[in-house]
Amino acid sequence: MSRFTEELRDPWALLLGATAAGAAWAVDVHPAGAAVAGVAVWLTKAFASAWQSTGDESRPEPQEPPVARGSAEEAWLRRAERAAGSFADLAGSMRGQILLDRIADMRPQVDDTVGTLRRLAGHASVTGSALARFDPRFLDQERARLTQARRTARQEVAGELDRSIAALDAQREVYGRLSGARERVLARLESGAISLEGLVARAVEISAMTATSGGADGGGQALHDLTTELELTRQSLHEVEEATRRDLGP
Repeated sequence: MSRFTEELRDPWALLLGATAAGAAWAVDVHPAGAAVAGVAVWLTKAFASAWQSTGDESRPEPQEPPVARGSAEEAWLRRAERAAGSFADLAGSMRGQILLDRIADMRPQVDDTVGTLRRLAGHASVTGSALARFDPRFLDQERARLTQARRTARQEVAGELDRSIAALDAQREVYGRLSGARERVLARLESGAISLEGLVARAVEISAMTATSGGADGGGQALHDLTTELELTRQSLHEVEEATRRDLGP
């Protein structure tokens, strides 16, 4: 059944058409004309709703930027994903155990952290691709050449040289901003991946402490510290992601 056919059966469309026909009849329009007016309103409503729905359904979902294969950001992302996989296996074995259930409940936070790291890795790849379009050494050489030429240039040429130098400076500034953004993202990817690896190690430690003590002695505080550390890492990554979007935004 087409979307248009479904909209024709919509009670609101039928009610709107009937109301329009009734209004036309009330102002002494011929019954046949009133019926035509009602049908026209009914069809128009159905067509407009079907067209709007089709537009909504066809709108593509925003895609995350791909991570460049063999890149530094891919390596850190893979380490984070392996750590998250190890945590998932460990958390699954802890279900139903007193205290350790709280570690298993941290799984959504870990998944959210990895998701943020994946997006950051994509942003790092985007900046890496953009940086590959620049040749900073060439830009420096060109600026040095034009600066030297500017010192001895005649007045009618000096203005053009100044504009060329300004254009080179603008390119160098863009390169500097992109380089800084990529360095910050890579540093946070490294920190995030290593933090997740540490999370797994500490979860194993807490599991061992609980098993040997037979209770929550020492394990409760360690678990609280672990939960707090993970939440701080997750929030920090979201802040870095927002800052990166601003750096790369128009």
